[in-house]
Amino acid sequence: MKYFESRLKANFDDIGKIKEKIEFCETLGIKNVILEPITSLNKIPLKLKEELRNNTNIDIFYRINLRPNSISTFQKKIKNYNKFSDILSVETSNKEIQIHAARDSRVDIISFSDKDILKSLTPGVISLSKQNDSFLEFSLAPLMVSNKSLQSKTFRNIYRFLQLSNKLNANYIISGNFSDLYDFRHPRAMISICHSLLGIPLSTAKAAFSDNIQLILNRVQKRQDKNMIEEGVRIIGD
Repeated sequence: MKYFESRLKANFDDIGKIKEKIEFCETLGIKNVILEPITSLNKIPLKLKEELRNNTNIDIFYRINLRPNSISTFQKKIKNYNKFSDILSVETSNKEIQIHAARDSRVDIISFSDKDILKSLTPGVISLSKQNDSFLEFSLAPLMVSNKSLQSKTFRNIYRFLQLSNKLNANYIISGNFSDLYDFRHPRAMISICHSLLGIPLSTAKAAFSDNIQLILNRVQKRQDKNMIEEGVRIIGD
């Protein structure tokens, strides 16, 4: 099974730091990562992709994360992502934007990685994301805090919303999304945490780090197919 770290944030202005993170992932045995720029970029530079492809031994994919604070901002930004060649996620506590994002075929992931944004998740967004074959995202990073009271509160919220998502058969992925290198874990270790501490069935936890991410990558690939008119409808050449 192909496991992913689906959210590895990096400064795309410092390729040395990116390589350092990639090498650390290699040391841990992580073979598939999805990089996300921490700076504002509309698209990932091809030159950077080529350099990383030629100088690393793991499979690297890319995502852009939008953080709109109004519907007008979302509508303006999303115009840049027709036939986008990488993963596109949206992260906001604004429920109206979440609904628009869940309905928009250009959005692959609605992210609830942030502990405060997590509390805004609703059954309606879960239902819309399922209808449109997009995915929710949860993260284990908020658990890595030294304040035990805050950690306990965050744990309860993550547990609560993951259980809700399982009950409603949500499409979702789970990322580490760690900023400190020494918080990094192999996906197998995070699967164990999700199963034993968060009560997620083992097969569901595995899918959140593997099969579901592959489905997102397949979705991105289909989006670039010029012969694809809509889901399930494709022009067949001679």
